[in-house]
Amino acid sequence: MIIPKSLEELAGYVETGKNVFFFTADWCGDCRFIKPVLPEIEAAFPDYQFIEVDRDEFIDVAAKWNIFGIPSFVVLDNGKELGRLVNKDRKTKAEITDFIQGLTV
Repeated sequence: MIIPKSLEELAGYVETGKNVFFFTADWCGDCRFIKPVLPEIEAAFPDYQFIEVDRDEFIDVAAKWNIFGIPSFVVLDNGKELGRLVNKDRKTKAEITDFIQGLTV
């Protein structure tokens, strides 16, 4: 999981590559619930880079991308949005896996 340290670094991932953006926050219980299985999900999708975006640190990006619930996932391919799993509900490994598989078909 890549954790950008600046807006410029985050912007680079937005524009280049196949990336799954995981919007999260330290205080989010549902985010802490899913985080331990994310390495397994990453391993299942080697064509994607996984980028952890702290919603509080990048609040302007979250607002611009309409991320009003976390944990949420947005998938981009060279700047083009392929899909989003954005809501405030707790996500399961199966839900996230199904979501990403649905984008690669």
